[in-house]
Amino acid sequence: MIDKVQEKDYPEIVKVWEASVRATHHFVIEEDIRFYKDLISYKYLKAANLLCIRDNENGRIQGFLGVHEDYVDMLFIHPDYFGKGIGTKLLKHALEDLGATKVSVNEQNEKAIEFYKRFGFKTIRRDERDGMDMPYPILHLELS
Repeated sequence: MIDKVQEKDYPEIVKVWEASVRATHHFVIEEDIRFYKDLISYKYLKAANLLCIRDNENGRIQGFLGVHEDYVDMLFIHPDYFGKGIGTKLLKHALEDLGATKVSVNEQNEKAIEFYKRFGFKTIRRDERDGMDMPYPILHLELS
């Protein structure tokens, strides 16, 4: 079941984000992980409509989604739950129930790009640097 994230869930959300990034974003250096972690903790979580899926047995957050208007801002799954359909459930909810049609992805995160393309997303633009002017190329995708 998809659940609304409460502010009390933020510390756990940040742990899920960090575990997911460490498992999938091998191209991001340690210093930058700490930089983004602070932004996630103190800025980004408050700016999006956050939803999550929890483990039925222990209530642990398996993955979360952040949507702002028609944009999927965040979609991160804890590595313990990779390949179990959590990302698919969250993205389908964003597309079908929240009207999301856009997402941005690190160019080096090939699995994420493949994931979004399976849902019909197409690359519409590439930026050499991310939104924080860091050296991580970003692909902007949109449903076609």
